[in-house]
Amino acid sequence: MSEPSMLSDEMLFGLEPSRSPVRLRRLRRTEALRRVVRETRLNAAQFIWPLFVRSGTGLRTPIGSMPGVFQTSVDELVKDAGRAVEAGIGGVLLFGIPDHKDSVGSSAWDPHGPVAEGVRAIKAAYPQLLVITDVCMCEYTDHGHCGVLTGDGDVDNDATLELLAREAVAHAEAGADIIAPSDMMDHRVGRLREALDEAGFSHLPIMSYAAKYASAFYGPFREAAESTPSFGDRRSYQMDPSNAREALREVRQDVAEGADILMVKPAGAYLDIIAAVKQDTGLPLAAYQVSGEYSMIKAAAERGWIDGDRAMMESLVAIARAGADLIITYFALDAAAALRAR
Repeated sequence: MSEPSMLSDEMLFGLEPSRSPVRLRRLRRTEALRRVVRETRLNAAQFIWPLFVRSGTGLRTPIGSMPGVFQTSVDELVKDAGRAVEAGIGGVLLFGIPDHKDSVGSSAWDPHGPVAEGVRAIKAAYPQLLVITDVCMCEYTDHGHCGVLTGDGDVDNDATLELLAREAVAHAEAGADIIAPSDMMDHRVGRLREALDEAGFSHLPIMSYAAKYASAFYGPFREAAESTPSFGDRRSYQMDPSNAREALREVRQDVAEGADILMVKPAGAYLDIIAAVKQDTGLPLAAYQVSGEYSMIKAAAERGWIDGDRAMMESLVAIARAGADLIITYFALDAAAALRAR
């Protein structure tokens, strides 16, 4: 059987082309018209706000390469959590900066470390706010890599899994709502699921950084998290930016091991990966608009080269349009305010 032919608007509606041409601009004429036919809609509840916490009190240290982003002490972190609740943001994602670093990142599972203390403080003040914790070793190791090293300087995949498991359980015991491993070790989702279940946290979801690329857009984050590698780079465990099919293999492996939410990182340069992962899995999908994406928009706006607010919202719409259900973004507060003002 032959495929049905496509009908033109004129054939479909019985119109004479010369008498009633289709004019797509009719629905673009005013903001009210554009609003009612808008295909992709943002909501503040989609946004996850990344926050950097360290020990101390009264600390709010600005990040030079990320205007408007700070390292904070726990008391100041709680104030930011209150701002997130007031803005209707979906949740926060915590990164810790420890007082002590060593070769195995032992501060990562310290029950009194900044992340654990931050989780407890936020949940005490704002129990309704979703608190996600990043699980990785790079902030905690003195060499800046995402796991324990072998004698020749490579990251030992399987030995690192045990350290990540200790960190995940420590965050769960502090009260985290979601555990988010970002290390890109093979089989870490399965090991974390096993460890959480054994510790009595079978109810706790895992949001996996499933397709995390070795990107040039992470530079400002490394200042914020104090996690720049002391040698080499992370290309032996983070993904090659040239690869798309490999991303689906990574994603499917994490799904098989028990990931509840998937993530693509970065977002803006990987919209095709976001779309492919969403189509392939149908699972809840997060995308991380990373530090470099944020800082580029901020820098260009400061120089008057672009309209910063419009660029911010356009970038977020593009990520949602590609298929992301959640958007991790440093613009969370500003974007929520912009949505309220519409």
